[in-house]
Order: sequence, then C-alpha cells, then structure tokens
Amino acid sequence: MGFKNFLKLILVKQTLFALPFAFLGVAFGGGGGPKTWILTAAALAAARSAGMCFNMALDHRIDAKNPRTKDRLIPRGEVAPRQAWVWAWLSCLALIGSAFFLNRLCFYLSFPAVFGLFTYSFFKRFSASSHFYLGLVEAAAPIGGYLAAAGSFSAVPFALGVVIMAWIAGLDIVYALQDMEFDRKEKLHSVPAALGRKKALLVSALCHLVSLSAIVFAGVHTGRGAPYWIGALFVAAVFSRQQALAWRGHDAAQIQKIFAVNMYIAPALFLGAFIDILI
Repeated sequence: MGFKNFLKLILVKQTLFALPFAFLGVAFGGGGGPKTWILTAAALAAARSAGMCFNMALDHRIDAKNPRTKDRLIPRGEVAPRQAWVWAWLSCLALIGSAFFLNRLCFYLSFPAVFGLFTYSFFKRFSASSHFYLGLVEAAAPIGGYLAAAGSFSAVPFALGVVIMAWIAGLDIVYALQDMEFDRKEKLHSVPAALGRKKALLVSALCHLVSLSAIVFAGVHTGRGAPYWIGALFVAAVFSRQQALAWRGHDAAQIQKIFAVNMYIAPALFLGAFIDILI
C-alpha cells in the first residue's frame, strides 16, 4: 500500500476536521501543557485512523455493491482488506499508548474507545440507531480531551459529548439519505430507510437542536464569555444552513454543500472556547 493510498484510506482530511473536537475538551479542561495537546492530537489521529480502517475493512463487500462507494480503495483492489485490518490494530495500539502517557483515567478509557471504534460498523446491520452510535463514538473526542487536561470527571465533558454526539448523528442521518434505497434493498438499517426522507430530516433537525442546547448548557454552566457565544451563534447559523440545504434535496452535489459548511463548525466552536478560556 503506497503512502497516497494510505492517506486516502484513513481520510486524513477528516482527521484534521476532527481535531477541534478533542481540542475543545482540552480547552474546557484548562488547557494543560504542550504534552497534553500533542498527545491528545496523537490519540485523536490514531482513533480516527482505526475507525476508518475498521469501517473500510468490515464494509468492503457492501461498498462494492453500492454505486456511491464502489470506487473506494478496497472494492477497487488498490488496498487489501488485510492491510486495512493491520493498520486498524496498529492505530488502536497508538491510541492506547497515547492515552497511557496522558494519565491513568485516559488509559483505562482507551479500551472502551477501541471497542466503540470496532463495533460501529456492525450497528447498521441490525439497528437504525447506528447514527447515534457513531455520534457516541465521536463524542469520545471532547470527553477524552477534557479528561486529558483535567484528569477527572464533571458535568462539562458529558455536555461536550452531547454536543458532538447529537451534531454528528444529525449530520450522518442527512448523509444516509443518499443510500436510502440501497439500504432498503440490502436490508441495512438507517433512519432514512426506516422513516423516509421527511421524517428523517425532522430527526436530524431535532439532533441539531439538542446539540445547540448542550452548547448553551456548557457555556452557562462554566460562565463563558463573548468569544464562546459568538462561536455558538456561528454554529447555530451553520446548522440552519445545513437544514435548509438538506430540505432542498439529497443528491451528491447537495450533500457536498452540506459537508462544505459543516467543516467550519468545530474550528469555530473551539476557537471561541480557546479565546474565551485560555487567552
């Protein structure tokens, strides 16, 4: 497997997109030192790499049948499933190692995190709750970031986890609209396949509302100032834009527009929190 294929396999752009998830938790946890930020970034990158490789390896036969995903690396024959499995488990070891050097709590929690990364791909085979399970797995990023900096639990990391879980679930439901008919044909489970387009979009909108509510709770609970609330308002505007785009249609071009604006959410919320808390 060449380096270019490796970067495509782990979707490195999505890893960079996810870094602010974890950094948001670090900021709320007090920041810590350079070691905290570096190891948190390493853990997040390893977790994303493991999750992507597990998903690609487990779903390559399904991907080969789906017109939208048939050109991914494994169905196309450019990467062998065995290579994806090897990299997935190496990434898990990197995640556990990074967590070990953060603190004992992060180390202990890295094992259920690995379990979540491995099991996500199975959920769509038997439950439409897979969107929420994906959100739960992604929620480990801000929770882990907070624990890396603070070293203990409070209400804050759970609120941040709800922010990410509901946001990602809402986004993934919209994304799954593309595969609604395919999922029904292959007996795969998703909210769009179970409820249809309109009801699925209502569930997605509700998820975004829950995410915004958790953003407000985290801000009020910790007494955040103007920079944080400016970031929160920006997120609300992006959620509104995404929902408007989703209601217009769910073809590939429309989904691309939704994901394009989605890329700004995590950096905006993180920067607002970082400026408010640490500067």
